[in-house]
Amino acid sequence: MLSSSLIISTYNWPEALALCLKSVLIQQTLPAEVIICDDGSTADTAAVIDAFKKQINIPVLHVWQADDGFRLAQIRNKGIAAASGRYIIQIDGDLILNKNFIADHLAFAKEGFFTTGSRVLLSEEITKLLAKQNSINVPKNGGSKNPINGWHLPALQPLFASRYKQTGKNKYYVKGCNMAFFKKDLMLVNGYNEDFTGWGKEDSEIAIRLLNGGIKKRFLKFGGIAYHQYHKEVSRQLEERNVILMEQSISNKLVYAPNGLDKYI
Repeated sequence: MLSSSLIISTYNWPEALALCLKSVLIQQTLPAEVIICDDGSTADTAAVIDAFKKQINIPVLHVWQADDGFRLAQIRNKGIAAASGRYIIQIDGDLILNKNFIADHLAFAKEGFFTTGSRVLLSEEITKLLAKQNSINVPKNGGSKNPINGWHLPALQPLFASRYKQTGKNKYYVKGCNMAFFKKDLMLVNGYNEDFTGWGKEDSEIAIRLLNGGIKKRFLKFGGIAYHQYHKEVSRQLEERNVILMEQSISNKLVYAPNGLDKYI
């Protein structure tokens, strides 16, 4: 069995994280460890994590950094550095995972590739209901506009793996909330580029550098199912600057991020 580390990023939404961790408990295949990458949450989040540690029989590590703005790239790098697994499965802490999520990713893993998946967007109404009931039993449609992303059809996964969202404007398409990598490939590109602060494009930019480094993309369609709890959009005031950084990585054929993972290894 490929050793895996589940990395979960979070920031000050303990209610959503509690449901995410509850869905980890029901996984048919558990990761070797869970690493919670916390971008400066308060003690309420620590309490949720401490309760989770008592319910699961695998190592759980809480990697925390002080709240100094949106620094997702940095906290993910710290989590990656701490990971002992050969394979990194990366999610956001506002997801509810299908019971096959980890098993799907491990079965789909392939040397020389990284994986991106998708998500089912839950409605505000369903999200509030699940929180109120402390439930991870997502209704079949979830109030979602994209329920097809919730279909579990393993036989179709190979058909879409190297064909879906691979060319044109989708060449660099990924969902940072549902990705997986061999750790050695993340080290090849020096992890996330910590010049990215604020919302946006750090996930696309690492995909660009992986592709530039010869690591190809596979899309996990009809598997690795995750349900995204509704929330209002965060500030995107730095998105334009991040887009410029991303475009520089394309034009310069960048592979290795100078400001990245190596400072924690």
